[in-house]
Amino acid sequence: MRLSRRNLCACLFCAFTAPRAFAATDAAVTPKAATRGDHLLEPSLHVPKGGATPQVALTFDACSGDIDRRILDLLVSEQIPATLFVTGRWLRRNAETIAVLKSHPDLFQVENHGLNHVPAVDRPDTIYGIPAAGSLDAVLKEVEQGAVWMEKSGLPRPHWFRGATALYTSSAITAIEGLGYRIAGFSLNGDQGASATARAAANRIASARDGDVVISHINHPERPAGEGVAEGIRALKKKGFSFVKLK
Repeated sequence: MRLSRRNLCACLFCAFTAPRAFAATDAAVTPKAATRGDHLLEPSLHVPKGGATPQVALTFDACSGDIDRRILDLLVSEQIPATLFVTGRWLRRNAETIAVLKSHPDLFQVENHGLNHVPAVDRPDTIYGIPAAGSLDAVLKEVEQGAVWMEKSGLPRPHWFRGATALYTSSAITAIEGLGYRIAGFSLNGDQGASATARAAANRIASARDGDVVISHINHPERPAGEGVAEGIRALKKKGFSFVKLK
């Protein structure tokens, strides 16, 4: 159930004190303190282990810019499921790729990455060089308008949210969850914000363990990291891994 912003404010106290509960088959979210030392949270996320057939969830951020066909074409040709987090900014300039995603609903789950790739931090701050939302109202606008652009693009209503930089204040997490979203953390950083070398990205992804949620980027075709992401995915498939969406 989605709450209006007005009703959300009335529910914040209860949300802070209520325990989180997830079904055994759901992905499990475990917030942990970020290493910045400023009380920001970097939620961790795993999917259920596959046991004899290990499985991972590949998640890709599309913050702005274009599409990395080295990754997208591999996912389509090898029929590898993945979850993409898209911003309104990215949606506005990638109509052709949106059509590809919509034509493969069995492969691609598309979720909310916000309107303009603004960190969900409700106080003045700069995270990795990106100015934060700065207020709870601005956080909610970033989330809600991202969903509006997804619906304008003909995509299903999102159920997961991942903010820019994947760092949050605890109050922002509570507010976003109050809108009906689950926060999409991760357990393995595949490409270090698309800044990794091809070899480093390949090695990082190839090292994934059963149940990992891998975060990488699919919007930087000009960077070497994408080549390594694709290579790492091929390595996992060769090892016998299966791939799942977050759902």
